[in-house]
Amino acid sequence: MRPSGRQLDQMRSVSIETDVTKHAEGSCLIKMGDTHVLCTASLEERVPPFLRNKGLGWVTAEYGMLPRSTSSRMRREATAGKQGGRTVEIQRLIGRSLRAGVDRQAMGERQITVDCDVIQADGGTRCASITGGWVALRLAVNKLMKAGDIISDPLTDNVAAVSCGIYAGQPVLDLDYPEDSEAGTDGNFVATGSGRLIEVQMSAEGSTYSRDEMNKLMDLADKGLAELVAAQNAAVGA
Repeated sequence: MRPSGRQLDQMRSVSIETDVTKHAEGSCLIKMGDTHVLCTASLEERVPPFLRNKGLGWVTAEYGMLPRSTSSRMRREATAGKQGGRTVEIQRLIGRSLRAGVDRQAMGERQITVDCDVIQADGGTRCASITGGWVALRLAVNKLMKAGDIISDPLTDNVAAVSCGIYAGQPVLDLDYPEDSEAGTDGNFVATGSGRLIEVQMSAEGSTYSRDEMNKLMDLADKGLAELVAAQNAAVGA
């Protein structure tokens, strides 16, 4: 029995509310169970120096957790004067995941920055950030297309992410914090809407796992990703 009472292949409840901020070109609040992340996409008519005059756009991301997104207060990283290694790793993951679904030539020489701010954490924050980040990116690109600033849609596919793991000896889908903290194996699966893998992060947490168990986790991830893509499309009216 999972702590939440869910079935082994059951996702947490997922909701995506769009246009939640006034100024960002695209925004959403994604809730996966008790993990809540605010995602905003901001457009700039410039690219980083290494891309100037190359006719390519750029999508990047930043990630952060609010001090009381966790059970006890976290110190703001700005107070420490630098980002922690975990934060840097996650925001790089978000950025390269979202770029996998973008035709950067069709985007033109402009940059979209996707900010993912964790309001409340209960496991799976990076997966929620990628899934919600794509929705914010989709909405920002829709505005570019409506304004006629780009001719063809630069988003080639959805991008979503879900966690799976082995908890109490059983492969389970969409780990919450009680499961994540006790899982023998933990994995994050990022893929396109058509099922093409972008990144798989799997590691043993005190116990090893077999090829068969890995395949079972990937099958669970396929189910969860399909549900998340459907939620994304419903949110953006696709």
